[in-house]
Amino acid sequence: MDLDVARIEQALRVIDPVFLNTPQYLDEQLCRALGGRAVTVKLETANPVRSFKGRGADLMLSTLTPGTPVVCASSGNFGQAVAYAGRARGMPVEVFVPETVNPGKRERMETFGARVIAAGPDGSSAREAAAAHAEHHPDRVHLQDGVQAAIAEGAGTIGAELTRGAAAGLDAVVLPVGDGALINGVARWMKEHAPGTRIVGVNAEGAPSMSESLRAGRAVRVERARTFADGIAVRRPTEASVRRARALVDEMVLVTDEAIADAMELAARTLGIVLEPAGAAGLAAIAEGTVPGARLATVLTGANPRPEQARELAARLTSGRDGRPPLLASGERIGS
Repeated sequence: MDLDVARIEQALRVIDPVFLNTPQYLDEQLCRALGGRAVTVKLETANPVRSFKGRGADLMLSTLTPGTPVVCASSGNFGQAVAYAGRARGMPVEVFVPETVNPGKRERMETFGARVIAAGPDGSSAREAAAAHAEHHPDRVHLQDGVQAAIAEGAGTIGAELTRGAAAGLDAVVLPVGDGALINGVARWMKEHAPGTRIVGVNAEGAPSMSESLRAGRAVRVERARTFADGIAVRRPTEASVRRARALVDEMVLVTDEAIADAMELAARTLGIVLEPAGAAGLAAIAEGTVPGARLATVLTGANPRPEQARELAARLTSGRDGRPPLLASGERIGS
């Protein structure tokens, strides 16, 4: 196991404080809607990049020489995090994105100073382009979400914060899974400090790459990622991420896009938070009843929805449950 609990603890003193100590609490209205279960939510949306990715990106960049140029691929949130941390640390950042990238995420990456390059129709194309670019420019460091240990260890600080708060006695922590850095980092900490808590990962039903990979015991590529949750629409996780997850993750469950859309609405109605689809996947699994237990926790991982998703959510909230429009963006979204 290359993820180190001591380094996760040290990361709490290294990562930019703007990403740390995010709110975590029980909301009575949400818990009532979830059948009376005690569900702790941790808001990883309350930071400048509106997702948990800032923790791992900032920790990873802290290991590099100041001024080092970096390159990465992203469907948006990891790229935002690298751009923000890179600007703060004086590091030029290049981000390769799919042509279908959320325009809001692209704008924020550019606002943070990154050079953004569209490369192909999906996340796989963007990753290949980033790798080729880094190979041809050896002065640049290639950051790969789900590969470098520091990225997962940065995300693991979420687990450290959970165990300081309401995590004592939790039956399970339920986490969305894309490239796997979040679940592996949190699980590494929890296995050491709360070994009785189950670690449950959530894939979108249309992008079950980590679920299939753990079943096969190796990284498996799914033919297509058919989900509107572009933040977890990963066609093939990395071998490093799968290896870690095999040792750390207790269970993977699948949720439909419809369940994710319902969870987005539930979060807006009860918590007043507009999540992106990937950010609501853990809540969707709990709401669907696929995770047993009376005391659960989930991380709301991102709040950067596409403009059309935000509009459709607003329409749902004003239309009531009868005759409400679907919260599913048209077209196929593939990314990481």
